[in-house]
Amino acid sequence: MIAELGHFAIVLALAVAIVQGTLPLVGAQRGIESLTAIARPAAIMQFLLLALAFIALTLAFTGSDFSVLNVWQNSHTQKPLLYKISGVWGNHEGSLLLWVMILAAFGFGVATMGNNLPPSLRTRVIAIQGLIGVGFLLLLVFLSNPFERVFPVPAQGNGLNPLLQDPGLAFHPPFLYLGYVGFSIAFSFAVAALIEGKVDAAWARWVRPWTLAAWVALTIGIAMGSWWAYYELGWGGWWFWDPVENASFMPWLLGTALLHSAIVVEKRDALKTWTVLLAILTFSFSLLGTFIVRSGVLNSVHSFATDPGRGVYILAFLVVAIGGSLALYAWRAPALKSGGVFAPISREGSLVLNNLLLIAATATVFIGTMYPLFLDAMTGEKVTVGPPFFNATFVPLMVPLLAVMAIGPMMPWKRADLAGTLARMKVAAAVTVAVALLTLYLSGFDPILAVLGMVLGTWLVAGAAIDIGERTRLFRIPWRDALRRGRNLPRSAWGGAIAHAGMGVAILGITGSLSWEIERLQIMRPGDRVGIAGYELEFGGVAPVAGPNYDAVRGTFRVYRDDELVEVMTPETRRFTQPSMVTTEAAIRPRNFGDLYAVVGESNGDGGFATRIYHKPMINWLWIGSIMMALGGLVSLTDRRLRIGAPRRRTAETKPALRPQQQTT
Repeated sequence: MIAELGHFAIVLALAVAIVQGTLPLVGAQRGIESLTAIARPAAIMQFLLLALAFIALTLAFTGSDFSVLNVWQNSHTQKPLLYKISGVWGNHEGSLLLWVMILAAFGFGVATMGNNLPPSLRTRVIAIQGLIGVGFLLLLVFLSNPFERVFPVPAQGNGLNPLLQDPGLAFHPPFLYLGYVGFSIAFSFAVAALIEGKVDAAWARWVRPWTLAAWVALTIGIAMGSWWAYYELGWGGWWFWDPVENASFMPWLLGTALLHSAIVVEKRDALKTWTVLLAILTFSFSLLGTFIVRSGVLNSVHSFATDPGRGVYILAFLVVAIGGSLALYAWRAPALKSGGVFAPISREGSLVLNNLLLIAATATVFIGTMYPLFLDAMTGEKVTVGPPFFNATFVPLMVPLLAVMAIGPMMPWKRADLAGTLARMKVAAAVTVAVALLTLYLSGFDPILAVLGMVLGTWLVAGAAIDIGERTRLFRIPWRDALRRGRNLPRSAWGGAIAHAGMGVAILGITGSLSWEIERLQIMRPGDRVGIAGYELEFGGVAPVAGPNYDAVRGTFRVYRDDELVEVMTPETRRFTQPSMVTTEAAIRPRNFGDLYAVVGESNGDGGFATRIYHKPMINWLWIGSIMMALGGLVSLTDRRLRIGAPRRRTAETKPALRPQQQTT
């Protein structure tokens, strides 16, 4: 009965989405208030129906209702409760339901919190969200029904992919979807603006918080995915330029460009058409990621849907959504009035350079990801584009981008004095040079690219600190006054500085972990020792361990430093039976300046076991930096200016006089 209720809710949601996506648009175009009034209740109703369907599917999973095909294929009675719940979105049908529910949630947000929007704009944004929902709900109802029944009812389920039975992966997809789908709001705002023919500072201020919220969620999701790959897959890596990793990375790059471009629209009334195009492209790449994951056209450890019918439908929807929006852009964008003029050397100029480099970086990732697909379609030849291509094309584009990131916030709007700006960065430059010399001394010029990475990371962190120091006039006025200025700074300024510093910390972590990693691969017997980075690891053998739905072999490593026991590390090799799979659970000893990382493998049949020991310098800085970037975005979201509409400018001649009974606020 619960399954039928969930299915009925999805069908009703589809009907509501059709109404939401059509009648309000007609009403807004013809000025019929009775039709435009439908938008808000329809958005609320669609979200409530999809939330009901999602709850129904969750109850089916937690109750192990194997009469539901989706539950039978992706769950098992022995699974821990957390993974029964995460199993809801650990498959194609359930993840699609989560996707469309989040899409409806953003429409619900505009409907309930968008009272400061012009009514016509709000109506069109909600309606376009409804049209996007129609596309995904048609797929859900006709090709990917999560409530399909199976008969006779199996006594036991097939279980969830063991690689997904992990706390990090339990929360990784929802954050990714919040990011992917969150960009749909920017897309809807862009299309609505093209229909109305108006983009101004108020429009940019309304777009920024939604885009920023999506960017924060996507940042967290990508960081969680890299952390999972690091400790779960047993390779010691955190990024592999996998097609699905790239599918999430491309919208993140474009979303970053969109955030910065929207600032120029808000502050200087410039880059209007460019910002609208970025909003369209950002969500378009989110849809492209959906196609990559669910069509099966590219091989990836993440892909879980290879039904060609679904792939064809998603491709058709992709063509309609992206092609239609770009056609509307080509038709209406020339009508948008251009804004303020600025010099190349200015804050606007630095943000334009930021955008161009991010677009170029996205293009290189797109080419490397999709080239195997195009080549296969044209010639039938199978190729793989790996890290060497991306490292050779993507990294050089990031060098000037990161260099400008530290300088841009220091520049004034409209026109800047580059020499004067660099003069204010002299302390940051001195710190950066000191770090470069220290790196050269400690590394012995090997590898030389590590120096560049350390320089860029330090430059960003120091630049963010100098930016705040300049704004508060630190060390130039009394401490009390500087603290007062700091408290009065806009939270978006603090958020931007934290995010930029977080990027610098992440760059330092990436550089350290890739440049000075130490690896030891060997066969070890109980009592054998291996030295690495000043530590001695003594292998204590293995022992069987029983888990809730797996059997494991647990190894023991006693870690000594200067003959003193400092840690006992216990990596595992787990064997799942439902479904059958072997997974690796690395043992990690986090330290401020490096992780010890141990993996135990198969027996060689002679009392020895394959072991893999790593020392990963500064690897934790990567995730600390990611957290800082997300935190910076959250701090910016608390800025009151991003929660209200931009004030309308009034001249002294046109400002109406207050009536006696009126009060100012």
